[in-house]
Amino acid sequence: MSTFLQKFFYGGIHPDDRKVSKESAIQEAPLFPTYTVPLSMHIGAPAKPVVKPGETVLKGQLLAEAGGFVSAPIHSPTSGKVGPIASCVGPMGNLIPCFTITSDGNDTAAEPMPALDPKESSPADLKKRVGDAGIVGMGGASFPTLVKLSPNKPVDTLILNGVECEPGLTADHRLMLEDPETILAGATACATILGVKNVYVGIEANKPDAIAKMQSLASKYGVQVCELRVRYPQGAEKQLIYAVTGRKVPTGGLPMDVGCVVSNVGSCAAIGEAVLQGKPLYERVTTVTGRPVVNPSNWRLRVGTTYGQAIALAGGVSEDPAKIISGGPMMGFTVYSLDVPIMKNTSGILLLGPEELHQFEYHPCIRCGRCNDHCPMQLMPATLGTTAENARYDLAEAWNATDCIECGCCSYVCPSHRPLVQFIRRAKADIMTRRRAAAAAAKAAAAPKPEPKPEAPKPADAPKPEAK
Repeated sequence: MSTFLQKFFYGGIHPDDRKVSKESAIQEAPLFPTYTVPLSMHIGAPAKPVVKPGETVLKGQLLAEAGGFVSAPIHSPTSGKVGPIASCVGPMGNLIPCFTITSDGNDTAAEPMPALDPKESSPADLKKRVGDAGIVGMGGASFPTLVKLSPNKPVDTLILNGVECEPGLTADHRLMLEDPETILAGATACATILGVKNVYVGIEANKPDAIAKMQSLASKYGVQVCELRVRYPQGAEKQLIYAVTGRKVPTGGLPMDVGCVVSNVGSCAAIGEAVLQGKPLYERVTTVTGRPVVNPSNWRLRVGTTYGQAIALAGGVSEDPAKIISGGPMMGFTVYSLDVPIMKNTSGILLLGPEELHQFEYHPCIRCGRCNDHCPMQLMPATLGTTAENARYDLAEAWNATDCIECGCCSYVCPSHRPLVQFIRRAKADIMTRRRAAAAAAKAAAAPKPEPKPEAPKPADAPKPEAK
């Protein structure tokens, strides 16, 4: 293994990783009768439908095109008939527009896009392929990858995120073991688009088999594999950039501000499939795990598969779960329906048993400072929590609440069980709402005002009759 000197980022924690599904090879899900495909599986504008209800489509066919620059197209997970646009429950509990695809049972694929060489193709052709394939960040953020690969500042480094520090999740781990060449082909395409020579793969030391597998191919693809110490939340972009390069992303800044672009290994695998096979993104690897799950495992699931169907594939449950989480236990969100569909960013489905769920009554802050010591962004969560609790969002903004990455370290270590990350999330929402309102007001004020219409001439006064 090549020599690598890691920088240790500030703070973080060591939660029990509970990666019980790490030995489970990726399994292919069977074809289901119907798929509920959301029109918004990414940050940004929802996709615009290009097919009509009742129309017959093929697997991989375009269902909806990008609704703007920060958007991504949606493709059909199978062949069949398109139902009317309806609403489904998303992972956040909100209703989102969706298509229902009724499978014809044939699973007939559309003509794939032409294959490209990730090294010899032009950056413009590769970038167009990433956009046409609907690739988004698959580590959880679901940011359109085309936008990420279009920085407006010079970059010199590409970092592949293979950390997967969220407890319970093993989808990226299995991808690195079972399909490393596709991941690295996708990374090569990204490096060609960005014009960078420095390509790193960050993997934590608790995945020695993945490190060895990626290292065996490193020289072939011109990448350096970086073995990182185990510490949550090392998978966050800013922490990973610092761990690998020693560069610190400034407050309010982006990775490109320090010459870096970070891409999840799942996203790179999807890019590799899009470039080498002409395959759009309509399926992904998802971990189904947790104590109530009979057979914790990793599945290649098509978008639109419901959580209930995914749990049934893993053998169902041995007891009624007390909570179902989309994602991992630290940054995931509780879902309230098994009809929630798998989306492009669904990295895992975690079930917690009754004995694992604790309802805490939170108490006033005791000023112990543990949250400050463990915050990887070097914020003061106790102060931010108090300002948010008292609706002083102006003070929360002054104390850099928007820099919070919502990793949950502060809540995890708080002896008073204060829901600090929830307080800060509420403050961030208010801050962003006020900023958008201010920007809209400024834009309206700067807009050219229409010239006033000239007044119509008044009719001359009629002559008054002379007095007799």
